[in-house]
Amino acid sequence: MRTNSIKNIIFDLGGVIINLSEERTLQSFSNLSGWTVEDLREQILNGDLYKKLEKGMISPSDFRDGVRGLLNVDSPDGSIDEAMNAMLLDIPTARIDLLKNLGNRFRLFLLSNTNEIHFEAFNRIVKETTGEKSINIFFEKAYYSHLVHMRKPDVEIYELVVSENALDTSETLFLDDNAVNLKGAESLGIQTVHVNNSSIIFDLFG
Repeated sequence: MRTNSIKNIIFDLGGVIINLSEERTLQSFSNLSGWTVEDLREQILNGDLYKKLEKGMISPSDFRDGVRGLLNVDSPDGSIDEAMNAMLLDIPTARIDLLKNLGNRFRLFLLSNTNEIHFEAFNRIVKETTGEKSINIFFEKAYYSHLVHMRKPDVEIYELVVSENALDTSETLFLDDNAVNLKGAESLGIQTVHVNNSSIIFDLFG
């Protein structure tokens, strides 16, 4: 796509900036419970309990209790958090360098479906990688689903970013590794790119 009309870029976090492996989390929960990975994908990652955590509708404590009840396990909090955070991998320094460069040329925003358990974990990864306390420093503003009580792909979360920052949607690009999440943005006239391999953001702007 041509980027000469773009003035604003909205980044997803997981799978775009931080490397992600949901399979690691599913396997960790499988090890705790004996459930199959596919059953866990439906019951945990695609289930209502997880979505409520991502919207900040329940606390991490409520989520852990819900997982214990759902999977019929007595795993301690730490084991559940470890399984949840197993999906969070590294942040390549080249991506941080790209964000710094892009910040001189575009208005940058972050829009992430996440939760309180992951929030603490990925900020530790940011600290280890960059020395900064938060990824937020690389963006004009960051939006996290559990803090704004909305989540992708619901159109309301894109409307929030657009309205709060007076963005012209025709001059705005949204990058996400989940094709489903692009639909809500596209409905507002935002240009989108499906980040389905690690080179795409560099091909666009590197």
